[in-house]
Amino acid sequence: MYYEPIFLEPVFQERIWGGDKLQTLFNYTLPNNQIGEAWVISAHANGPSSISNGALKGKTLLDMWQEHPELFGKASSNTDFPLLVKILDAQNDLSVQVHPDDAYAQRVVGEPYGKTECWYVLDCEADSEIVFGHKATSKTDFRQLIEKGAWDSLLNRVKVKKGDFFYVPSGTIHAIGKGIVILEIQQSSDITYRLYDYGRTDDTGKPRDLHIEEALDVTTIPHVSPTLKKAEIKKQDLVSTQLIEADYFTVYHWDLKGSVSTPVEADYLLLSVVEGEGEIVVNDRSFTLKKGDNFILPMSVNKYELNGDMKLIVAHE
Repeated sequence: MYYEPIFLEPVFQERIWGGDKLQTLFNYTLPNNQIGEAWVISAHANGPSSISNGALKGKTLLDMWQEHPELFGKASSNTDFPLLVKILDAQNDLSVQVHPDDAYAQRVVGEPYGKTECWYVLDCEADSEIVFGHKATSKTDFRQLIEKGAWDSLLNRVKVKKGDFFYVPSGTIHAIGKGIVILEIQQSSDITYRLYDYGRTDDTGKPRDLHIEEALDVTTIPHVSPTLKKAEIKKQDLVSTQLIEADYFTVYHWDLKGSVSTPVEADYLLLSVVEGEGEIVVNDRSFTLKKGDNFILPMSVNKYELNGDMKLIVAHE
């Protein structure tokens, strides 16, 4: 059994819209200055995170999921690891895009999961904004606005600030805007349908692919804005705010100033330190925590203690 936290190394993904803020904000060593995504807790085949401690050091989270499903409360690993945690640095606007639901992903793409996701804004420049939803009332209206290139008439734009949280169900038109850094928790899927990309080209000068028909197939029309109900609980020196409880994940913001001792109240927890520093104590062993650390508390850890002045984003199925 693995009676300690599972610390993970991020996998960096170069993107046309990426930058170098992940080094500035989290002290990550980046391979270049166009890194758009750090897959910080990932068992996805396109970028599985490496384990950096314990008996399985050097293996990937995908290896652990397949070889030790009992650590996650599973009898077998016949299914894919369900969640993926990323940190995104949008030095420039991301493409306007949409993701399918599970049924479409399985029927059309042959993948197990669609992509419902959520965003916590870690940092942003003044007047930053996202695209969130659209104004079309019917599929015909949606198509006509696309064909006219009437993007201002079609897209909803929302101003954001640090600490904002957004729930983005599959079928939601969205785009992260320039100057925003987010932590994203999503289903473990890499299916994206690009609707609009500002006329950008790739390294060869060729326009990037668009997926208009697929986007029309999967977009929720008319747009429905989710209603979020946050719930705050104080336990010892920890203020825990439940940001979302949804079909695929439950997500919390933890603000610790001091100490808290608590049992693990899920089969396993995914944790990302987004501010400050401290320690976690498991079975009388202390592990240092700092901003940018990402780890899992497996089912074999029954109880733990957190000490320090730090903020974390925490998720479970």
